[in-house]
Amino acid sequence: MDNALDWSLIQTFLAVAETGSLSGAARQLGQSQPTVGRQVRAIEASLGSSLFTRQPRGLALNEAGNALYPAALEMQNTARKLSLLAAGQSQNLSGTVRITASVIFSHYSLPPILSAIRQAEPEIQLELAPSDSSENLLFREADIAIRMYQPTQDDVIARKLGEISSGLFAHKSYLATRGTPRSFADLAQHDFIGFDRNSLIIDAMKSFGVHRVREDFPVRCDDQAVYWELTKAGCGIGATQMRLGLEAPDMVQVLPDLPLENLPVWLVAAKALRQTPRIRRVYDLLATAIKPLCDA
Repeated sequence: MDNALDWSLIQTFLAVAETGSLSGAARQLGQSQPTVGRQVRAIEASLGSSLFTRQPRGLALNEAGNALYPAALEMQNTARKLSLLAAGQSQNLSGTVRITASVIFSHYSLPPILSAIRQAEPEIQLELAPSDSSENLLFREADIAIRMYQPTQDDVIARKLGEISSGLFAHKSYLATRGTPRSFADLAQHDFIGFDRNSLIIDAMKSFGVHRVREDFPVRCDDQAVYWELTKAGCGIGATQMRLGLEAPDMVQVLPDLPLENLPVWLVAAKALRQTPRIRRVYDLLATAIKPLCDA
């Protein structure tokens, strides 16, 4: 392999392979499209072979590109692990800590907590990545994660902080128009706010013996923070964390005796980073602040 084939070219190759276009790779890498194009030509010149098939809507790996892809991906994984190990050796309390949590927990629970952390440790910069997908702690997509499920990743430290109870809520204006359900059977006559592509609510209703399809929900949204705002606006009955429902003005809990599943709260960090002072400090402060929000 020619010496010109450096790590930056491998990164570009992988970005183009994963996004299927120069423009997509440029956005992922934070570079300009012409720069990415030059790097693709450089790697192809270095190897003496084209790696992509040019298509009307982008680029696709050809036979040579597919042959190179597994080795390039292995190099990327190794480089990320080295970066993780190196970061774990830092003894500096200052620096950046990246936190990921669900959209609704990020929106309604974390802002005052992060404000308190900033006051306690002004040298630490905080990045919050609200997401309902699972960021990979081992690839430094986040340093600390707050999960509503028990993590199964290897090489992570996970601490269960407790559980958060949930309930059904509706705005008083909705109930004034449609009436308040008095039994589980009454719910069939009411509008439920649903998720769009996420099947979580449909699956939960199946556990109660109620079979619904996506079209049975007249208002649907996968963003759980927006979902709660739709509930507060009177679009129908929605499920949310108990604390949010009870603290919201003009919201009424519906069928409070209905047993909804509690959400476990786990605080997670990669083992290599748990011993980095700034990450350990933020991890401990998060644990102290989040635990009182849990019901059990």
